[in-house]
Amino acid sequence: MYLLSIHYENAKKNDAGKLCFERKRGKIRKWTLIPSGPAGRELLQFIALACGGPGFLARLPCDLHRFCRISGTPFHIEILLVRHSPYDGRSLTPHLFGSGIEINDGGQVKILKKNNCRMLPPGISIFKPPLGSGNLKYLILGYGSQWRPHENTDVFDFRDPFHRITRFHSLFSSDVPITDPIAFLFRLHYKAIRCSRFPAQQTIGKLSALFKEYLNIETGRWLEKRCDFEQEWYQLRPWQQRVALPILDAVRHIIDASPRSGTPLDRPGIMLLDRPDLFCTEKIFPRWIMLMNRLLPAMQCVVTLSDKARSNFPRSTQRKRLPLPPAAVPTELKTKKTRLSRGTILLIDVDSRLPNLALMKLSRYYKEQGRKVVLARKSSKIKGAKGVYASSVFFSPASTRRVVALRAYYEDSLIVGGSGVDIHSRLPQEIEKLPADYGLYPELGDRAIGFLTRGCPFKCPFCIVPLKEGKTHQVSNLDELLQNDREKLILLDDNILSHSRAGEILEDMARRNLQVNFNQTLDIRLLDKEKARLLRRIRCSNTKFTRPAYHFSLNDTSNLDRVRRKYRQLGFTPKDNVEFICMYGYNTALAEDVERFHFLRSLPGAYVFVQRYQPIPGGPAPILKKFFDDNADKLINELLKIIFPQNMKSMEKYYRWLSKLYVMTFGKLHMGLVDTIFRYNNRDHKGRYIATLAGTMKNHSLP
Repeated sequence: MYLLSIHYENAKKNDAGKLCFERKRGKIRKWTLIPSGPAGRELLQFIALACGGPGFLARLPCDLHRFCRISGTPFHIEILLVRHSPYDGRSLTPHLFGSGIEINDGGQVKILKKNNCRMLPPGISIFKPPLGSGNLKYLILGYGSQWRPHENTDVFDFRDPFHRITRFHSLFSSDVPITDPIAFLFRLHYKAIRCSRFPAQQTIGKLSALFKEYLNIETGRWLEKRCDFEQEWYQLRPWQQRVALPILDAVRHIIDASPRSGTPLDRPGIMLLDRPDLFCTEKIFPRWIMLMNRLLPAMQCVVTLSDKARSNFPRSTQRKRLPLPPAAVPTELKTKKTRLSRGTILLIDVDSRLPNLALMKLSRYYKEQGRKVVLARKSSKIKGAKGVYASSVFFSPASTRRVVALRAYYEDSLIVGGSGVDIHSRLPQEIEKLPADYGLYPELGDRAIGFLTRGCPFKCPFCIVPLKEGKTHQVSNLDELLQNDREKLILLDDNILSHSRAGEILEDMARRNLQVNFNQTLDIRLLDKEKARLLRRIRCSNTKFTRPAYHFSLNDTSNLDRVRRKYRQLGFTPKDNVEFICMYGYNTALAEDVERFHFLRSLPGAYVFVQRYQPIPGGPAPILKKFFDDNADKLINELLKIIFPQNMKSMEKYYRWLSKLYVMTFGKLHMGLVDTIFRYNNRDHKGRYIATLAGTMKNHSLP
């Protein structure tokens, strides 16, 4: 993000005016120098204010009403920005846009809408202030002339949802702390030297080289495996510590904002500096500027300086220009489909995670009639179809919204089926018996998909299979499924082991040397020694057939001893990949969930995939009133110690559900859960997640 211009009215010191940043031939000046003094400092503060959302501005360490010049008239700011993709979001958004706010004399902030922005060029898109939420996009840093560092009080885990304000709060108060240099250098060194992470290696290498070259700081030990940064820091002279502090703070925040960048210091952004000549000596000041220029090569800098410091500013550095990003080309824009040719049949896959077998059979039926068939996804709206058939597999809010949108668009020409709409809906028998059209989903490649059996003898209340399919019965055979001699099969059977001829079917698979993905899992309780032997002969695989994998289910804690005995019959070792689908959120208690996970962790080669219970239409609601008992905290702490060697990303969903339920039950956060959720992934989202749960704590009750 770069700032192209700022316009203001009714400002305390500056009254009304504008500041436009010099642009020539597609480039902008890297260093913009403005006179020091109250008006210059206020101008820097304007930029920080305009790039902040109301949630941030309300937490600035100052009274916002102080910026209004005339009582009863709001202080008005408008800015023109240019964004950089991918740092500031997808390339679909206009690269040039405006934003603005008003602050009344009561300190209340109002976001300007397009019809309120009267000073920006016409035709510019107007968005909310870009810092509104999150930690990644639209990087702006700001430093006053005085600050102090944290001393063993700094927090690096993004727990504060308003952490971002610390990037520029010293512009508004000299009493606020900036980054603890010792703690930050220790963390950077650990990631770079101990963990060999490329971004950290690049950063500490560049820092140590420039500190040595421009500030005469001996940094040789910084790259050694053992380095005492407390000792290193206190060996520095006071002036070296003083000039290094804002540099380290800036680097810390840039790293925070660039978790997926290999070279975070090269990202664009805005840096505001109020009188850096005050914390630098006259001799060091030009060297400090040259250091910053090389350390942050893409950062736009706006600096207030005294006349003497301006004359001492390095001329070669002042001539530096930054290329503006070209106008974004929306390569990802969805092209508007033309009207379908006459007589075309449109099939819409609303939500399938796998190729939709019902649509594949419909496709075969209409192609045999000579019709053209087109497949669309989700809630696609295409004109001209002869008939429109949609299939929704899941009964979820997202799928329901898509079906509602499709019905509103296609009206009477639409026919919707699938378990997500009606568990009793069926294809006509003449279509059901047809082989699937594999041409509808070319991504299947050499994989076959389908059912050998349907149904299940058990009547689990949470399951649609007994209602929809009845008892187990055979509906096809391998010859019918394996078109063109395919040797990979995604099997969708509900409970194949419950069929009376299960042993014969497994024997046929093993004899053909098939690779089989038992997609809906196997009921391990129904295995015997012979079936276990056959199952080990079959090349069981994951859905993409990239590795061997076995799939079972474990929805409660009943018969765990039986499951263990059956598991031993299979002879698995820690080298095997054995996934157990564990449903949660129906009728198990936390203690039972923990017992299941402990049990699975004890089985060699086993790991868990957790799946939240989603009620079917008219199905039983979750039973959660007794989920927690008096040992809730102890059980959660025990849960967090259960680490599987793979697929822990799946457990993160369970932790999120559990943390929300904990808040709704007890009216407080379990920080151990929150810390675990963000230990490895999306660390910068932690504060926002905590803020989301904060409102729940005020009105906590089970749904």
